[in-house]
Amino acid sequence: MTAGEGSGLGLLTMVSRTGLTLGETTLTRIGLGTNRLSNTPANVEFVREAVAAGVNMIDTAHIYTGGESEATLGDALTAGATDRVVATKGGYSPGEGEPDALRAQIAESLRRLRSERIDLYYLHRIHPEVPLEQSLAILAEHRDAGTIGHIGISEASVEQVEQARAIVPIAAVQNHYNLTERRHEEVVDYCAAEGIIFVPYFPLRGGGPPELDEVAARHGATPSQTILAWLLRRSPTMLPIPGTLSLAHLRENLGALEVELTDAEFEALR
Repeated sequence: MTAGEGSGLGLLTMVSRTGLTLGETTLTRIGLGTNRLSNTPANVEFVREAVAAGVNMIDTAHIYTGGESEATLGDALTAGATDRVVATKGGYSPGEGEPDALRAQIAESLRRLRSERIDLYYLHRIHPEVPLEQSLAILAEHRDAGTIGHIGISEASVEQVEQARAIVPIAAVQNHYNLTERRHEEVVDYCAAEGIIFVPYFPLRGGGPPELDEVAARHGATPSQTILAWLLRRSPTMLPIPGTLSLAHLRENLGALEVELTDAEFEALR
């Protein structure tokens, strides 16, 4: 497959300042990270309330809380819904990108999620001892079989994203990025130019510059909302996934969609 055939173009459309379309699903541009989600009745209810509040991009991984995060989503959500995306990841640790290990993790994720299809599946890490082609071939195999809808990669450089796109269409890239962690500026810009969702994990970690509180106060917003608003302004394909177990905090995060920074404010925080 050529790079053009493996591109993300056509998968993603900007529908508004607050929404992106992946495939047939329009996504709210603030998602939910679930790396601390344990499988309790309270958390099952929290997930349902999060969806009712407007979140429809939910991010988990095979390793999160020993598998309980995926299991909680499986208990909370109706499989096969077309109005949301549940994304999970596999292949985090060395050796887990090997074909047999990755197949086993995908099978386990499907079982925990109680689904016949994973909407978006990321290769969680790229390991130098396992050729990227081998790992992505397994994801392509599942995509062709209908058990994976879209494919993403995590913690990747522009060069690695391009290498991946030569093998299979890449719909999303998930890297560590926020106001104080800016190593992946080139990847952010590349994804915006190529129509690929950029999903910053730990979007609120590290706070911001001294100007943050002043800008937040000017908008009647919290510092966290202002940081999320900055991320949304930074790229039209940005979709942060702040993690929380609090419905109040989740609603606060969604409030960032209403905060529109001026050019001067954006640059001051930048």
